[in-house]
Amino acid sequence: MTGAEQVEMTVLTDIVREAARRYMFDTVAAHRIQVKGLGDFVSEVDSDIQKYIHRELAERYPGIQFLGEEDGQQNVDFDGTYWVLDPVDGTSNLIHGVKHSAISLALMTGTTGEKAVVYQPYLDEMFTAERGKGAHLNNKPIHVSMTGDMGMALIAVGTSPYHREMAGPNFTIIREVFERCADIRRSGSAALDMAWVAAGRYDAYFEGRVKLWDCAAGRLLVEEAGGKTVSWAGEPLGNAMESSIVTGTPEIVNQLQQYFLDEVDSADASSVESFPRG
Repeated sequence: MTGAEQVEMTVLTDIVREAARRYMFDTVAAHRIQVKGLGDFVSEVDSDIQKYIHRELAERYPGIQFLGEEDGQQNVDFDGTYWVLDPVDGTSNLIHGVKHSAISLALMTGTTGEKAVVYQPYLDEMFTAERGKGAHLNNKPIHVSMTGDMGMALIAVGTSPYHREMAGPNFTIIREVFERCADIRRSGSAALDMAWVAAGRYDAYFEGRVKLWDCAAGRLLVEEAGGKTVSWAGEPLGNAMESSIVTGTPEIVNQLQQYFLDEVDSADASSVESFPRG
């Protein structure tokens, strides 16, 4: 039995739900923050959730490596089996009292997603996926939308806020898409954007640079819900620590790539695709 095969989804959802119950609603801890960079924060809630989930996973599955956003826990063998955790995806939302943040946990083997949990505690929405078993929201199957017409598409966007040097090409693309789709949304949580794509609420989501912990769980959710996820160059994301991303219904993803994403300046796009791991 491999590391992935021994993991039970109910164990993961129980751990994640308990972590949220213990720490996510602590508004005092949410305001104890450290500034990592412009617009890049870590709160005490992030650290507490990561420590709790890491401890619980290590106790139950000691043979599986752990990669988390915080505390420098990012040294794993990417050819093996490993957890990928974002303890709070949407930390800025959390700090400002915007109740749109999530715990994102994925289990990967090499470049392949095996299991995924994205939990939005404020709405008690538990998005889950297992490879080959579909995607679910609170145990009910979900599927990407049937939208194939760009003019009817509601598209989530990310602004790569930690890479302000990309603002020019990013907002050029966002404007191009906005002028041709039904409307755009910017939520501040890549994991929830992808979960909402999987549930058919958004038709697509794209961003110039996202970290592995932002998208590892969401990618499997979308894939198991019948959608497509690739880099802006149309390549699989693999397990690169940072990459561009476009995900959604296959038709809308193809249109975004063909008509919009290739308009990004080649130098900027190249820097995204070649960003080193770690």
